[in-house]
Amino acid sequence: MSTEPLPLDVGGLRQAWPRPSRPKPIVVIGSGGIVNDAHLPAYRLANLPVAGVYDLDHDKARAVAAKWDTRAFETLEEAIATPGAVYDLALPPAAHLDVLPKLPDDAAVLLQKPMGRDLDEASAILNLCRAKHLTAAVNFQLRFSPMLLAVADALERGWLGRLIDVEVHLNLVTPWHLFPFLKGMPRVEIAVHSIHYLDTLRALLGNPVGVHARTMGHPSTDLAQTRTSAIFDFEPGQRITLSINHNHDFGRRFQDASFRIEGTKGAAMLKLGLLLNYPEGEPDELWITSGGSGWTQVPLSGRWFPHAFIGTMSNLQRFSAGEDARLMTSVEDAWHTMAMAEAAFASAAQPATPVRTTP
Repeated sequence: MSTEPLPLDVGGLRQAWPRPSRPKPIVVIGSGGIVNDAHLPAYRLANLPVAGVYDLDHDKARAVAAKWDTRAFETLEEAIATPGAVYDLALPPAAHLDVLPKLPDDAAVLLQKPMGRDLDEASAILNLCRAKHLTAAVNFQLRFSPMLLAVADALERGWLGRLIDVEVHLNLVTPWHLFPFLKGMPRVEIAVHSIHYLDTLRALLGNPVGVHARTMGHPSTDLAQTRTSAIFDFEPGQRITLSINHNHDFGRRFQDASFRIEGTKGAAMLKLGLLLNYPEGEPDELWITSGGSGWTQVPLSGRWFPHAFIGTMSNLQRFSAGEDARLMTSVEDAWHTMAMAEAAFASAAQPATPVRTTP
């Protein structure tokens, strides 16, 4: 008789968010690389209608519109005037407070992450959205990726038990030149990259109560920070860590981008393939074990980019139409992710506990 552990039946794990039954036209404000790489490919995959694109750089907007067979708006006012539109603000964080006041009251809007440059701006965005009665979400889309939706489903099924150990580990090289708006920003790594992981940790574990963090630059770049280490305090007995190095430029062999998620009954390992040789990337991977089963690879129905971007827009449209009961990354929820990032920056600015140098 074979003593090999039986694999899990992972075929039924949820990997996609339901689509809106009556999708509204999407007006994309901004036409940077993320719009080409993720937003517009996602909307085409999901058959979500795009009314057009606007950018201060009219030539860039026209090029994007031509590539995706949509309209390039000549003015912001023209874009905003689109009847029945959902607004996709694919903008740098500093621009949200400039554009949000110009949107119609009661509109539905998806804001590119992060929710402002710091917690003060996040609070201002939250208050503005409340005052204008906007149905507003932030595009924290990693939690909507096929692999993270599957992990959330496995957790709901009890396969992993109570989470007790989660590690996010990156050791790779990131092509920062693709993001020129980061130059000169005082907050970079946690604010615009690791904030994805902070939001995902919150989605899995709830809100933390504290953090110990360090974030710093690297001699190879003039960006403010490209390396981060952090320990987050959630519930007693949970060890939640973050180890991020964007400067491992020594070949592919020892590069890594992973989540290790361990519970009392099982565990999951995730490979964030997008980040390896970004933006081309490698395939994402998800492996799960539970209750003594062997490690089983979950066949994934898509990738972080662009498939996760279908989820954020679908959830927003479904919630605004009454089809979803909860707006998963609402500005109310996203504020807590920003608070987590703010606490990490505050911790990083504090001195370490001194080590005694004499008996």
